[in-house]
Amino acid sequence: MTTTLPHWDMTPLFPSLESEEFNLALKQLGERIEDLQSLYDKLGVRAGEKQELTETLVAAVEEVIEAGNALSEDMRTVGSFIGSFVAVNSKDALAQAKYSEFQIKLVPAGKLAKRFNAWVGSLDVEKLIETSPLARDHAFSLRKAAKAAQHLMSEAEEDLYSELTPSGSTAWGRLHSNISSRLLVSVEGKPEKLPMAAVRGLAHDPDPGVRRAAYDAELAAWESVEVPMAAALNSIKADSNTVNARRGWADSLGAALFNNNIDKTSLDAMQQAVVESFPDFRRYLKAKAKLLGKPALAWYDLFAPVGTGDGRKWTWDRATDFIVEQFGTYSPKMQAMGARAFTEQWIDAEPREGKADGAFCMGVRKDESRVMMNYSDSFDSVQTLAHELGHAYHNVNLSDRTPMQRTTPMALAETASIFCQAIIVQAGLVQASEQESLTILESELQNACQVVVDIHSRFLFEKAVFDGRAKRELSVGELKGLMLDAQRETYGDGLDPNALHPYMWAVKGHYYGATYYNWPYTFGLLFSTGLYAQYTEDPEKFKAGYDALLSSTGMEDAASLTARFGFDIAAPEFWRSSLDILRGRIDQFEKLVS
Repeated sequence: MTTTLPHWDMTPLFPSLESEEFNLALKQLGERIEDLQSLYDKLGVRAGEKQELTETLVAAVEEVIEAGNALSEDMRTVGSFIGSFVAVNSKDALAQAKYSEFQIKLVPAGKLAKRFNAWVGSLDVEKLIETSPLARDHAFSLRKAAKAAQHLMSEAEEDLYSELTPSGSTAWGRLHSNISSRLLVSVEGKPEKLPMAAVRGLAHDPDPGVRRAAYDAELAAWESVEVPMAAALNSIKADSNTVNARRGWADSLGAALFNNNIDKTSLDAMQQAVVESFPDFRRYLKAKAKLLGKPALAWYDLFAPVGTGDGRKWTWDRATDFIVEQFGTYSPKMQAMGARAFTEQWIDAEPREGKADGAFCMGVRKDESRVMMNYSDSFDSVQTLAHELGHAYHNVNLSDRTPMQRTTPMALAETASIFCQAIIVQAGLVQASEQESLTILESELQNACQVVVDIHSRFLFEKAVFDGRAKRELSVGELKGLMLDAQRETYGDGLDPNALHPYMWAVKGHYYGATYYNWPYTFGLLFSTGLYAQYTEDPEKFKAGYDALLSSTGMEDAASLTARFGFDIAAPEFWRSSLDILRGRIDQFEKLVS
């Protein structure tokens, strides 16, 4: 690369982790949590018998809502500041210490969140919403809290689980992150050991020998840490199974559906359409194998670049200029956000030792975000950058909402990110030569294949792990076998069955945190594909409602929000219509290959 890739600037929040300003904020955060606990004790915020709604009780609810929102703002800023250091350098001992201190400070806040839900469950929520304008503004959150109250253990049990979480599931998740971010890998032909993020980036290298060498080295590296990774995964899934059963959920999927504001019927409809699409994605994979001159596509060729010339090379400067320009075709507001992200150094793009793999966006305060990614000179990285900036645009639209109003489930959190990604892809196709079109179209299908086919393999794997872990601990060999079974079921004859990836369960940090952190990506892709189709049909009409939808993603369930644009997510037909758009692109790709 000819350009030095940027690191993000966190100093607008606090000067440093050692600064007086930050340490004061951390201290005050603990004090505010104690103040909220005192308020809860004074007002009797906890589980109890059904209560008659009085003026005093309404006033108490309003006071608790306002205090909780204020505390959440502080938690977000302090937490994102500490997390930013851990994400880009797992060897930062001070950051790790501060992060541990922060998590311990949050334990009482977690207890209070459960007490709030239990308390709301004892109220006449509908009468409260009718009586109080503030409650009406937070109606969805209050109704959801009342439902959550039906899935709570006793207060003592919930308190104990909150206290054990930092040394339990959270600690296992951190172990995965710390191990994977510190892995240094020897790749044949490379003079120095490389961090895992950089090794995985070699999957985009135009040289097939480099791709194969990186794949072999990656598998060997994961094998060297398979035992602690398997221990972490087993422990996290056992934790989830146990607590969800004690809370009265039929399974961990039920809890995940509730948290994402989606019903099982809608998930089943989406997955039915997804499975129906697998033969089409296999057509794409076979066409790519033909283009690469191979009888079958191996795992290490999934991300191989196609096309020729400079169209395959996207430097950082080229990518940033292109994104800002194309965001401007949608609206000045989106363009201004994109330009601000680059000028104010919101983005950490350089792959380096100690930095986590993958990419994410986090809101830090008001309309301000930070993006972490590992950039390579590929159009796939341009898509990733646009995707994460889409999250930042979503945060801009949520900035006037209170924390309770902007708590967006992951399925809906992917809406703006994938929409912004679609803007960039379509603009790239319009401006491209035939060879560049092949490159960009393949990059889009490569991403869609990951989100539709690979994500479903991850779902199948995770479900199998949950089911198996309910009986006993699963061995490394069993985890590898389940992963390969899931890949064979989804990719089918689209990939060489002898060159799959048995360690994807170690690669993806998603397995080591929230449960079923997979299918919401598919939801986001297909919902946003449908939205983008409407945008192209009538841009001005679409714009009139889109930002309002983004600002409401924490205030309605998925079915209600999608219905605003005429979508019925409980019907397979909606999902098929979005997949039909992707099928059309596969047809186009096959023609270009021919």
